[in-house]
Amino acid sequence: MPGERMPVGGCWMKPSHVAMAICVAAVWGVNFVVIDVGLQDFPPLLFSALRFILAAIPAVFFVGSPRVAWRWVLIVGIVLGVLKFSFLFVGMHVGMPAGLASLVLQSQAAFTVVFATLLLRERPRAVQLAGMGVAMTGIVLVGTRLGGTTPVAGFLLVLAAAVCWGLANIATRKANPPDMFRFMVWVSVVPPLPLLILSALFEGVEQDLAALRSLSVTGVVAAVYVAWAATLLGYAVWGYLIRVHGATPVAPYALLIPVFGLGAAAVFQGEPMTAVTILASVLIISGIALGAVRRRRRSPAGDTAALAGTDEPVPALTARHRP
Repeated sequence: MPGERMPVGGCWMKPSHVAMAICVAAVWGVNFVVIDVGLQDFPPLLFSALRFILAAIPAVFFVGSPRVAWRWVLIVGIVLGVLKFSFLFVGMHVGMPAGLASLVLQSQAAFTVVFATLLLRERPRAVQLAGMGVAMTGIVLVGTRLGGTTPVAGFLLVLAAAVCWGLANIATRKANPPDMFRFMVWVSVVPPLPLLILSALFEGVEQDLAALRSLSVTGVVAAVYVAWAATLLGYAVWGYLIRVHGATPVAPYALLIPVFGLGAAAVFQGEPMTAVTILASVLIISGIALGAVRRRRRSPAGDTAALAGTDEPVPALTARHRP
């Protein structure tokens, strides 16, 4: 009936909020295709810098302080903004297809559990280990497609991005920001200068200036989309849903992101959906979902498994992020 709430993971969400969660997953999934479009106009490191400049300004002047120790803003900004997105953008620039990139990046969930074990001394549960095994089997299957149009270098760079994302998830969890949107705006302030320096060193000042002088409508739209739609709007809506409902009913919708990523790449870029890709997708998404299964009584080890992927840093979705 209209207005009736829908059960999700043992909790309830209004249909309008379910639609909002699905829309955010779609925005984040399509974002991989938009990144690919932007990389046709900008060198990857410059494009990443522009993305964070647009995400930080003017929002940083209106959100107030991050309400966490500044060292965590700096750490997450470097690991996530500089390292993770550099690896991702360069990996896609050298030939990693957008759909496969959205899928391989999901291995961040497994790396998050590994780093939580090593750095936080958390003990992963059997179901988490099983989920990691299933998901990594899917990653290995993706590896069987390497060569030809899917270069090994691109795959390894995107996998390195997933490793950095796992580390950033741990740092975000330690920071425990009360307002994730505000935190991400401040995190976006950190990467532009290092990325611009790296771009000047490795991509060349002349190439950067040439890209800026020859701006196209598609390049501008791509930069605005990844900064405002995927980052600012996406986090505003996602953070609102978590504040209203808590993490448990919202987090599963992040598993739709690679579905939208692969679908958008197939529709807009003609990326083939082979039997191997479909099987790998099922394994990776199922592994992440299995690892996210919680006990009735939540434990810290279970929190790390509530992560699902996009090119956006979905934080450790725990009860601590409720207001």
